[in-house]
Amino acid sequence: MSVNGPEAQDALLASAATSQPVTPIPESLRRATTRLQFPPSYVVVGVYRLFTDKLLYVPAWQKCHHGVQRGAIAGLIWAVVTFSLQRQFIKLFLSNSPRVTGLSHDTVFGYQVPFSVTTYAAVLLVGRQITWILRFFLAKNIRIARERAWDQTVASRGKSADFWIPYVEEWQHPPRVVVDTWTGRMQKQTLGFAVFFALKNLLLLPFNFYPGIGILVSAWFKGLGTAHRLHRQYFATKKMTPEQIAVFMEERKWDYRTFGFTAALLEGLPIIGLVFSVSNRVGAAMWAHDLEKRQHYMLSLQTEKEK
Repeated sequence: MSVNGPEAQDALLASAATSQPVTPIPESLRRATTRLQFPPSYVVVGVYRLFTDKLLYVPAWQKCHHGVQRGAIAGLIWAVVTFSLQRQFIKLFLSNSPRVTGLSHDTVFGYQVPFSVTTYAAVLLVGRQITWILRFFLAKNIRIARERAWDQTVASRGKSADFWIPYVEEWQHPPRVVVDTWTGRMQKQTLGFAVFFALKNLLLLPFNFYPGIGILVSAWFKGLGTAHRLHRQYFATKKMTPEQIAVFMEERKWDYRTFGFTAALLEGLPIIGLVFSVSNRVGAAMWAHDLEKRQHYMLSLQTEKEK
């Protein structure tokens, strides 16, 4: 009793509720259906849980607070020493070339703004540099904090290890995907991950100078990759192959895009984005848990059909 497309899956769940199927819909899946229909809500759930659950924020802070203190001191010194110089650089090389950048002293593409655009761009640029400094000092510790946040969130759901079942195909006619895409080849074979990451951020850097626009554009381009990264532990737990991962994400393409866009938007905020990079792991784990409920239900339907 496989289905094709997310709308058909939702219709199946709705019809199953009224037609008394052999395998009834679990109450937990009924409650999760609303959240599954709007994946960005899991980003909000992640923020809420991180800031309200001591089992999440206390271990994360204990692991990171020394790095935060050292990074904050180094970042403050860097900001004080270089802010004026960087503002003058932006004013000289960007504001004097509005045809190229769309920036002038007090307008964006000819529209008046209530602040100095060069000051805004300098604050944003220095804020990003402080974020890089903090990330340098946190390094390994924030990665551990993210992994622990995922593990603790999964543990809080009270499920044993066998809750995570092998991949179950939910569509009758799965989409065809090309796993070895051009981006994948460039990243893995030619450039390497570090160079690819640096080039991507350099290409997107000019957008960050536009008030309100840069962070949205950057988040949109990073959305799908961010979503894939946040669910990497989910895919590993289910021991999914690259082909299965590609199909799974293609079937939920817009779910992953909207979730990843929202997550990347928060992570892209200067300085505080590092905190959201932890909360996003919490939200991603909550989403993975609800997706797994659906996998269980689809497996039960397929098992009943085979009988």
